[in-house]
Amino acid sequence: MAPTEAPNGPTGPTDAGGGRAARGRDPRLAPPLAHAAGWGPLDVRAVDTVRALAADAVQKAGHGHPGTAMSLAPLAYLLFQQVMRHDPADDRWLGRDRFVLSCGHSSLTLYIQLYLSGYGMELDDLKALRTWGSSTPGHPEYRHTRGVEITTGPLGQGLASAVGMAMAARRERGLLDPDAPAGTSPFDHHVYVVASDGDLMEGVTSEASSLAGHQELGNLVVFYDSNHISIEDDTDISFSEDVAARYAAYDWHVQTVDFTRTGDYVEDVDALLAAVEAAKSEHGRPSLIVLRTIIGWPAPTKQNTGKAHGSALGDDEVAATKKLLGFDPDADFTVEDDVLEHARAVVGRGAAAHRAWEPRYQVWRAAHPERAALLDRLLEQKLPEGWADSLPVFDADPKGIATRKASGDVLTALAPVLPELWGGSADLAGSNNTTMEGEPSFVPERKQTGEFPGDPYGRTLHFGIREHAMGAILNGIALQSLTRPYGGTFLIFSDYMRPAVRLAALMKLPVTYVWTHDSIGLGEDGPTHQPVEQLAALRAIPGLDVVRPADANETSVCWRTVLEHHDRPAGLALTRQPLPVLGRGGSDGAYASAEGAARGGYVLADSRGETPDVILVATGSEVHITLEARKLLAAEGSDARVVSMPCREWFAEQPYAYQDEVLPPAVRARVSVEAAVAQGWRDVVGDAGRMVSLEHFGASAAYERLYEEFGITPRAVAEAARDSIRAAAGPVRPGGERPGAAPAEGGTGDVG
Repeated sequence: MAPTEAPNGPTGPTDAGGGRAARGRDPRLAPPLAHAAGWGPLDVRAVDTVRALAADAVQKAGHGHPGTAMSLAPLAYLLFQQVMRHDPADDRWLGRDRFVLSCGHSSLTLYIQLYLSGYGMELDDLKALRTWGSSTPGHPEYRHTRGVEITTGPLGQGLASAVGMAMAARRERGLLDPDAPAGTSPFDHHVYVVASDGDLMEGVTSEASSLAGHQELGNLVVFYDSNHISIEDDTDISFSEDVAARYAAYDWHVQTVDFTRTGDYVEDVDALLAAVEAAKSEHGRPSLIVLRTIIGWPAPTKQNTGKAHGSALGDDEVAATKKLLGFDPDADFTVEDDVLEHARAVVGRGAAAHRAWEPRYQVWRAAHPERAALLDRLLEQKLPEGWADSLPVFDADPKGIATRKASGDVLTALAPVLPELWGGSADLAGSNNTTMEGEPSFVPERKQTGEFPGDPYGRTLHFGIREHAMGAILNGIALQSLTRPYGGTFLIFSDYMRPAVRLAALMKLPVTYVWTHDSIGLGEDGPTHQPVEQLAALRAIPGLDVVRPADANETSVCWRTVLEHHDRPAGLALTRQPLPVLGRGGSDGAYASAEGAARGGYVLADSRGETPDVILVATGSEVHITLEARKLLAAEGSDARVVSMPCREWFAEQPYAYQDEVLPPAVRARVSVEAAVAQGWRDVVGDAGRMVSLEHFGASAAYERLYEEFGITPRAVAEAARDSIRAAAGPVRPGGERPGAAPAEGGTGDVG
């Protein structure tokens, strides 16, 4: 890396490990081979300081993962001191390289480098590892600790999300600086990942790595710490594949650096640096560097054991390790002044790299004012003026349109005005309607097809049948911070995505999921494809908006509302079957404006009197069933209000005055209607309420037959309303009536 662009290695003696570098280091420990890297005595001491700090921090906490942070100390130090382009004074710098610690359990691998590199972390933060309120939680957390690019913990998620970061970097370059030669744009950067044996075992990394190879992501460099140890000790008990060969088959550029190759343990930093330089010069393939280490080195009795992976080493082992490294075994958290000063010189090198980058950036801004204006808007997370005017408005139509089709129309309409919006499907584009009409695919040109022409800077994503990787990749795209990604599959397959969806909610990422075929309404594909418990399970994730619009116009309003939020993910649950497009507004008795959908719930069809006899609350396709039930009730003199509630989460955010206006507390007679399990709806319908739901799996048949057979019909809703009205006339029963208990007088006792 050019001296003017990146933090370079320190100058000075290159006798790594010799002379003053030892400071009492046991001569049996081979010094690092770091002559080409330019390491001097202070660099070796800094790396050994990392090992001692890792052991001390876990020992003080009483639990944690010291071993990997100890053995990866040379790699982490090399990356932060010499390889990565970063500026500790500006952790949001556009020109920075990204660092992803996929093995998040080894959080100290990152935390200690943030401390040594001057990111604002101090020694007291390391002492507070894994404690309440600290900036050093057990696993790194995005937005919580400065310098952390992504929340990692569940193994595999970091590496898979890094694929999304690399893809997003290419898409952003296409938006902002597509004509610059490779390596010359101010937006060119690398994504560096440290992954463990556990990461490579997880299936999500296989999915994502396969796609990364297909996409030829030359800006992605992964270090696989092959130490052959997991919590269950030697990985030979469960993992014996040739990972290098697997990644070569994915069409990755693969290299191996083995610290054990001589029979002794020699940390060959020069070989590692050479592998990094070779990876950076490989523009057409992602790179995997297999790094063979011994976990916990040089702990005398616990290195290369499962105990070094996931538990404190113990006072005696920590003391013995410090003695080997030349530290006072009775002193904790030792950081010598000259070592810290030496390591923090990276602050100046980072600032110099930033200054060297700035003129190129300013030249770009001057040459491309429209693109610069786009960048400024994206950085501010602002939507363009008048963008919502492009959203389609659908005419009333009793034959209707599937909400998945309406969603596709919305995406196509938004394509010209929201260049930051892009996405695709896990091989279900035609079913999910996720392709913006006329937009090219994001794919290397030699891999475009007749059906999907495209280029490396295209817009339509093709995830293949890789739902879990899709979820993680969407997170990585959102973490890159400039663009807005969406990804589609069937709602039933959200189960495959759930770990990544949960992390999106945890990180508050503006990711949108297009989950279609949202109920038994998908029909003949049968119970394997018909979601029953998925809506309730997804609503249980804090911070995730689950959105199920009732018709095409609600779909349009819901898409607008989703895009107006920048602090949360959202999942659109959309129908396969057509739904009537309701007439809205006017004086002809039509239904309320779809604008109410933006508030999560609204009165779609009101009662004739000021206070309704019963309130019918429904989502999605079942709203139309409640409207028919309202007519049945009206014919027998019962006055019903219909509330469409496309998003429980948005409704819960509304002021109590609005919620009470829609659902008057005095009206205890309520019915919820949703073709899914009723879990969660008791909160809405209250003690006297009834829930028309589906408490079993579906079947293979036409959707009309399924709704009839399973009792999700206007007649069933009307009967539930009558029962709720009778129950509301009786005493309050907290939690609702119990199944099998004596019914309210004149009632049936049926609560479902």
